[in-house]
Amino acid sequence: MDLNADLGESFGAFQVGEDQLLLDCITSANIACGFHGGDFNVMEQTVRLAKERGVAVGAHPGLPDIMGFGRRVIDVTPEEVYRMLIYQIGALNGFCKVHGVTMQHVKPHGALYHMANQREDIADEVVRATKDSGDGLILFAMSQSKLHHAAEKAGITVAREAFADRTYTLNGELTPRREPSAVIKDRHQLLEHVEELLVNGRVRATDGTLVPMEVDTLCFHGDGESAVPHIEMVISWMKNQGIGVQKAGECNE
Repeated sequence: MDLNADLGESFGAFQVGEDQLLLDCITSANIACGFHGGDFNVMEQTVRLAKERGVAVGAHPGLPDIMGFGRRVIDVTPEEVYRMLIYQIGALNGFCKVHGVTMQHVKPHGALYHMANQREDIADEVVRATKDSGDGLILFAMSQSKLHHAAEKAGITVAREAFADRTYTLNGELTPRREPSAVIKDRHQLLEHVEELLVNGRVRATDGTLVPMEVDTLCFHGDGESAVPHIEMVISWMKNQGIGVQKAGECNE
């Protein structure tokens, strides 16, 4: 099982998340590419630190929305989505080349992630941009989403993603952040949620319904104040259950 988190989202004088601590826990880093967070200094530093810790590097492109942290829907065309992903993935890959790192994956951020999972036209352009950005890139997508199906149709390897610290609706989508129950903050609830996912292949939706869900990579939100202790708790539980931890690229070998 791969463990991933969104990193490199600080910019200028603004600090977001505990990247250094998170890199000691995860196997795959989704690094912001400057549109919703991150800048050229942070991108370079995060790639370098990931390499030092043996953590796989992935691009985490988002909508051009610093003020809204990329979590607000913007009316963009599918063609614009393609271009903004080519731009952002290419920028991060430049730093990867400087440090001798092979980029492992692409994972859209925030509103763009949801748009790609729900809209076929956006999903197709995310897939096209990923494919055009380099051979062998893995795409992180929600299981059975539009993005998942578009990637498989195009012959791109998919890592089916689930979220350790987010709740789900009856239709298998993430509960909107405006809802009070969207983020799981209680450690006991989080561990029950992860156990349901990894042992039984399902999640309990906010209405109590059990929804089937396959997972290859488990995401923890790095900007949460309890992210590190939550990851450490889950890793300890996984070891007790005999569940191994490895990079997404190694899971697909």
